[in-house]
Amino acid sequence: MKKQSSENNYPHIGVLAIQGDYERHAAALEESGARASLVKTPGELSDLDGLILPGGESSTMLKFLERDGFFAALQEFAQQKPVFGTCAGAILLAKDVRNPHQASLAVLDIAVERNAYGRQIDSAILELDTTLPGGALETVFIRAPRILSVGQNVEVLAERAGSPVLVREGKTMAATFHPELSTDRRVHRVFVAEVEKHRASALLATKQPAALP
Repeated sequence: MKKQSSENNYPHIGVLAIQGDYERHAAALEESGARASLVKTPGELSDLDGLILPGGESSTMLKFLERDGFFAALQEFAQQKPVFGTCAGAILLAKDVRNPHQASLAVLDIAVERNAYGRQIDSAILELDTTLPGGALETVFIRAPRILSVGQNVEVLAERAGSPVLVREGKTMAATFHPELSTDRRVHRVFVAEVEKHRASALLATKQPAALP
C-alpha cells in the first residue's frame, strides 16, 4: 500500500496512442519517475499533468484527431499544460509546417520541414552534443523532420549539423528524433521534471488567497 501511495504522487503523463511506439514512451516515462497512461480519447486528457505526442505520420494523426473534437481538446491541453512532441509529434506542435504545409496545434514557435532527412532507409543513430548534463546524447532518426528556424524564446538543447533537433519553449518540448528508442532517459527525465515544476506551480496558485475587492 505504501508503494501505491508513493506512485500516486508521481506526475501523471499521458502518451497519445494513435501511432508510433507509444508503449516505449510509456515505459521510458515510468523509468523517469512518472505514472504513464495511453490516451486514445479526448476524455482521457482531463486528469493528466502532461502529455507526449509520439512519432508516426503527422497527416494520418491529424485525420484521427479530427474526430470527436479531439484536435480542439488537444490544443486546449497544450496551451495549459506541458507537452512533448517527438518526430511527427514535433510537427503537430510547430507553428509553421512546410513540405507541404498542414494544420498543427501551433503552440511551439518553430518552423518544421517534414521528411527532411529522406526515406526510412536514410534513418540514422547518432551521438550528438547537448546542453543536457551527462555528455553526448544518443539520437535515433527515422524519416525525421528538420527544424528550420526557432523563435527567440525557444531554447536549443541539441543540434544535428547546425539544425536544432531538441528544443524547449517554456513548458513545451520537441525532438525530431526518437528518445524512446534509446536507453538514455535524460530527455524523458527533463520532460518529467518540467511537468513536476508546472504541477507544483499550479497547485501553489490554487492555494493563494483570493485578492480583496
